Amino acid sequence: MSILIENVSKKVGRLSKINLEIPTGNLVALLGPSGSGKSTLLRVLAGFEKLDEGRIWFSGKNATYLPIQQRQIGFVFQDYALFPKMTIFENICFGHGAVESQVSELLRLTQLENFSNFYPHQLSGGQKQRVAFARALAIEPKILLLDEPFGALDIKVRKDLRTWLRRLHEKLPVTSIFVTHDIHEAMEIADDIVVFKDGCIEQFGTPQEIYEHPATTFVKNFLGII
Repeated sequence: MSILIENVSKKVGRLSKINLEIPTGNLVALLGPSGSGKSTLLRVLAGFEKLDEGRIWFSGKNATYLPIQQRQIGFVFQDYALFPKMTIFENICFGHGAVESQVSELLRLTQLENFSNFYPHQLSGGQKQRVAFARALAIEPKILLLDEPFGALDIKVRKDLRTWLRRLHEKLPVTSIFVTHDIHEAMEIADDIVVFKDGCIEQFGTPQEIYEHPATTFVKNFLGII
């Protein structure tokens, strides 16, 4: 599913005239400092928050006021948002009505086949995040939104999960957007990067384009380019 964001503004959360087009199947990073509007845009796309101005299109369909349940979106939170008294299998199924064969395939995709009957407290941080991915994928979304999915993990686990996410994304017919303030994370796994500053887009392009040709002094400084 392609995404077109047209003149989107929101006072609370600092978004100002955002225009962005994301092709079907791309993995896109929203990169920038805290408070620059990245997570707000993600929540607007998911339907968790309403925009003040502008329109959102999913594959040519106006989705600006589409109810959350009709947006075909999977959302992965930074804090996992797992139910502590449910098994991993039950967490993935919850609210989706996924059948056993579907959950088994998701467990295989997320390398959790042997943890089906475990509870969240029995898993590592990286395993919990993979459960969160599996639950988001259980609805068979067309769009996957990830809000700093690796922010709570240590460096080694983050690196391993970045590699895993890139490989997973290549197997699935889904368009993905993830929020990060980690430059290396964005450069390593994104097809395209959107650099944010104060609720505005400073630059959009491939990792190579942004690194080799920073459009503004802010982008150059943020990336640490001398």
